[in-house]
Amino acid sequence: MAAEHDIIKRLLFATDFSSCARHAEEYAAQVSSTYGAPVDVIHVSELYSGIYAGIQDHRETDGMLADTVRRLQRSTVPVTGHQSNGIASVQICAAAVEWRADVIVMGTHGRTGLEHILLGSTAERVLTMAPCPVLTVREADGSEGKPVHIPIRFKHITIPIDFSECSVGALEYGVQMAKDFDASLTLLHVLEPVFYSDDFTLSQATEQGRLDERLDTQLRTYVSTIESAGVLARRVIRGGVPAGSILEFVRASGCDLIVMGTHGRRGISRMLQGSVAETVLRLAPCPVLAGKTFPRSFARPAG
Repeated sequence: MAAEHDIIKRLLFATDFSSCARHAEEYAAQVSSTYGAPVDVIHVSELYSGIYAGIQDHRETDGMLADTVRRLQRSTVPVTGHQSNGIASVQICAAAVEWRADVIVMGTHGRTGLEHILLGSTAERVLTMAPCPVLTVREADGSEGKPVHIPIRFKHITIPIDFSECSVGALEYGVQMAKDFDASLTLLHVLEPVFYSDDFTLSQATEQGRLDERLDTQLRTYVSTIESAGVLARRVIRGGVPAGSILEFVRASGCDLIVMGTHGRRGISRMLQGSVAETVLRLAPCPVLAGKTFPRSFARPAG
């Protein structure tokens, strides 16, 4: 059973029975096993085309749901299957509230371009509404576009940090996960390009330099505090557009997991500004654990 201090005491796994969801299921099993967390499995039948649209024969989905529960079952960890009808993202988030899930695990097909615009992403919609962090797993493609199997492990965790409240919350959560999975951490900060007007002064440039130094000092403090807790950590500072720089670093470093905060923008703000977390979620080569808020039951990094 989950210990009192565990960050994950109950897990919600959302599945559409696709190969992508089957891959995410392996991560759900790994997380459940690590924390001794009971699992609720939910399948949502939608009545229109979309990521969770599929077979409407409940007898068939009942059988597939039972198979999923059986695979996830552990002798000491109860697993319960649930069927639901409606809008997948709404039903998943409602279930997370009702069953007090500490994390939602689900696959994402990583649609891009016109397909993404037309169909959207259930995973991205869940991320904007979920009451808890969401672990999304994208099915990796081989050289011929066929799914490939990737070993289930969390040994190198990258945490993008912009020093906002939600990113510091993600850092705290990521530190605890690193302890639980015996993983190393990379704290990644992206310095966005600074555009000066024609009348910028030397004092403005000097002030920007001082700000960069303060950020680096803060990162050093975080790394020192984390390492004093027994977790191997390092800081990396990159320049560029946040989502692109994060993805470039993750691909080059062989990262196993990204833990990051999202500002949870919705409506017109989301349309105009987008979300770094959603872009990373859609394109990352490794699982992404993101959330608007994270539990605060363990030590906050100093600073």
